[in-house]
Amino acid sequence: MNRLAGVTSPYLLQHADNPVDWWPWGSEAFEEAKRRDVPVLLSVGYSACHWCHVMAHESFEDETVAAYLNAHFVPVKVDREERPDVDAVYMEAVQAATGHGGWPMTVFLTADAEPFYFGTYFPPEARHGSPSFQQVLEGVVAAWTDRREEVAEVAGRIVADLAGRSLVHGGDGVPGEQETAQALLGLTREYDEQYGGFGGAPKFPPSMAVEFLLRHYARTGSEGALQMAADTCSAMARGGIYDQLGGGFARYSVDREWVVPHFEKMLYDNALLCRVYAHLWRTTGSDEARRIALETADFMVRELRTAEGGFASALDADSEDADGRHVEGAFYVWTPGQLREVLGEDDAAFAAAYFGVTEEGTFEEGASVLRLPGDTGPVDAARVADVRARLLAARAERPRPGRDDKVVAAWNGLAVAALAETGAYFDRPDLVERATEAADLLVRVHLGEVARLTRTSKDGRAGDNAGVLEDYGDVAEGFLALAAVTGEGAWLEFAGFLLDIVLEQFTGEGGQLYDTAHDAEQLIRRPQDPTDSATPSGWTAAAGALLSYAAYTGSEAHRTAAEGALGVVKALGPRVPRFVGWGLAVAEALLDGPREVAVAGPVGGELHRTALLGRAPGAVVAAGEGPGAGAEFPLLVDRPQVGGEPTVYVCRHFVCDAPTTDAAELAAKLGG
Repeated sequence: MNRLAGVTSPYLLQHADNPVDWWPWGSEAFEEAKRRDVPVLLSVGYSACHWCHVMAHESFEDETVAAYLNAHFVPVKVDREERPDVDAVYMEAVQAATGHGGWPMTVFLTADAEPFYFGTYFPPEARHGSPSFQQVLEGVVAAWTDRREEVAEVAGRIVADLAGRSLVHGGDGVPGEQETAQALLGLTREYDEQYGGFGGAPKFPPSMAVEFLLRHYARTGSEGALQMAADTCSAMARGGIYDQLGGGFARYSVDREWVVPHFEKMLYDNALLCRVYAHLWRTTGSDEARRIALETADFMVRELRTAEGGFASALDADSEDADGRHVEGAFYVWTPGQLREVLGEDDAAFAAAYFGVTEEGTFEEGASVLRLPGDTGPVDAARVADVRARLLAARAERPRPGRDDKVVAAWNGLAVAALAETGAYFDRPDLVERATEAADLLVRVHLGEVARLTRTSKDGRAGDNAGVLEDYGDVAEGFLALAAVTGEGAWLEFAGFLLDIVLEQFTGEGGQLYDTAHDAEQLIRRPQDPTDSATPSGWTAAAGALLSYAAYTGSEAHRTAAEGALGVVKALGPRVPRFVGWGLAVAEALLDGPREVAVAGPVGGELHRTALLGRAPGAVVAAGEGPGAGAEFPLLVDRPQVGGEPTVYVCRHFVCDAPTTDAAELAAKLGG
């Protein structure tokens, strides 16, 4: 075992018995590099990364490669999900130098942590114009030994370039009608009218952009926005990116048509998509959207929930096939012969037609990814349910993909929001309970006694890494959603506590936000990225939570901070709408108010449920009755019931409508 033994990261633990003498990220590793006068090899990946596993097997498990590495480098292994700040800084350098990025990420550093040579996956043998990993190592050693001044010059130039990329301010003013209209036009230009989604292959689920489209439709009535959102969601739901047997979404589709996924399943994708489909149902009443929201919620609870009540990060793409090989997608794909073994001839033929399983296969070695090609005509729903259940039972006997059990604060915040709202919409109190249990874990373990968020935990034990901006923004978002659904004001208080830390520790002049706190470990550059990746950026996640909290409490400081942060959306939204979708969704809430809905009545009652189902973008909902309700939610102060009946008050832009006791009138006020 090397120095990774005993860490909390499942990804690092996968490398604990490598012959490579790995160090975890920390000052000790760089001190060792300085003492030995050798460069640092930084290898960044994550547990569900297929090519990370490939490179580990080919190179890091090879005794010869390991011996050379140990002799000439200090090798440092980083889990990008535990240290998104380290990953962000060096990925920016990789992309600037090579024009692309990805994982595994391979970066060579000086003992001062300055990068001077970059790459991603390196094969064991030279191929397709790419040098072998051994050749790369030897080339770096030669440069380090014979051309040290050149190495230092390159490293210094890169660090200076990165430092010059810092955003000076959040932008001038907040995004308005013009910017959101231009963003919609930009998305329309990139929309794939034939297959849904945006851009070409590989195609990622555009959760944040769809959320913007739904909110834009709710505010403006734009049918084009709704059509893009609905058609994209339907295409994904019927494609191979969605698990047609067990529910839940894979990370992305390798093709434009959503047929073949990259099979890992990530908590963040499923949390975001669960919420999107629930919101699509709220907007359209689509039975398909309802089914996908509930199946995705059930998948998260069944497959990702940990013993402590949180949610694990991911399921691996790889598992053992029938021949004992560890290959991608083995758990999920089917051949016609495998269908016949489970279902018999007649039902296998039916299933093959229904799920698009062909003799040639849609994946590898004649296997197919199950999907709903949509050309089978009317089908017997009972027969489909029976076939699906039998295939799911047979699949359960296969070797399962590995699970990354670490609990990431930000992603659990997203799951809390999704499960709370889905449970409320569809009368599933069990889902609200699961959301509450995950929120409890975040308070008990991730906040604990230090009163600052910890990024990860495992087996109920907090990790060593500080939370970053996305943790604070997404956890606050989850707590605010839970407060709206449960009527428990404690969650509003916890959200406010986290957002006060955002104001104190993550905010600079002019409204810009930083991904790390003022007192965090100092890297070669302080990461600061307002654009979405697979999840909302910390910048816009925080802006959304700040705006909602301000609506709940009337806090001018939080609203001012939200508006300052949204300046960057004014600048980026019209230019790159696909990559600032959550910021645009928050902008829609700002343009709409957001509306403040105070329900002086029972939690879970008709008016409360009607308020939660309102489509007004970013509306905040507080519910409760009795003399203590105002203590739970400032919105409920001095909001009496009319005639002793449950009553609701709707306000926006500092103006309030007349109170109403009528659910239909409330629904009309909120676009329901």
